[in-house]
Amino acid sequence: MTAVIIQARLGSTRLPGKAMKELCGKPLLYYSVKRCSLSKYANKVIVATTTNRNDDKIVRWCEKNNVPYYRGSEEDVLDRYYETSKKFEVDTIVRVTSDCPFIDSEIIDMLVLISRNFNYDDVVNRWKKRTWPHGLDIEVIKFRALEIAWKKATEKEEREHVTPYILKNPEKFSIFELPYKKDLSKIRLTVDYPEDFEFARVLIEKFEAHKMNWKELVRLLEKHPELVAINAKRIDTKL
Repeated sequence: MTAVIIQARLGSTRLPGKAMKELCGKPLLYYSVKRCSLSKYANKVIVATTTNRNDDKIVRWCEKNNVPYYRGSEEDVLDRYYETSKKFEVDTIVRVTSDCPFIDSEIIDMLVLISRNFNYDDVVNRWKKRTWPHGLDIEVIKFRALEIAWKKATEKEEREHVTPYILKNPEKFSIFELPYKKDLSKIRLTVDYPEDFEFARVLIEKFEAHKMNWKELVRLLEKHPELVAINAKRIDTKL
């Protein structure tokens, strides 16, 4: 089974509680779940949250909206993904974060098809160089590779994130990176800071950008550079 697993928690330090912070009456998490559910090739969308009591709010929202979820380690996100995948018998994992309200199912499907057709261990659209906008980051990971990483990874960074062990060992894994033909790294669609949240609010309230695909959204931002300016100071092209 192919499933999108969205990591979500309320313990963010830069923008506390952001996963459940509301935009137009819906929590940020809603937009990630909704847009991922449009994928043609993912069979399920699952929220991977933590056992921390602070994340009970995420669990209640999932239960109310019939969204499958798993509660695991807050710090060991690799373990959280591994246990979520085991519980739901996922063999192809699409990794997404809850702070990406404009994540796009078209990109998900593109990477899933590459994974299926060429049987890569890990298909990414950001690894060695960022060309896609921040907030459209997606990885498609085979469970076999995730399990090896889960068994072998020992460093803190390798446990706090999902695929550093895989990406640091390209001789052990088959990895494919899909760059975009243009450099769109100056566009920031993720929500990490208050400026990002304001940017997302304006896009959704004034332009209904949550109903646009990513190409339509890029065209909108190219026509309205004043929108990009809202959170431009938070851009880091190294990430």
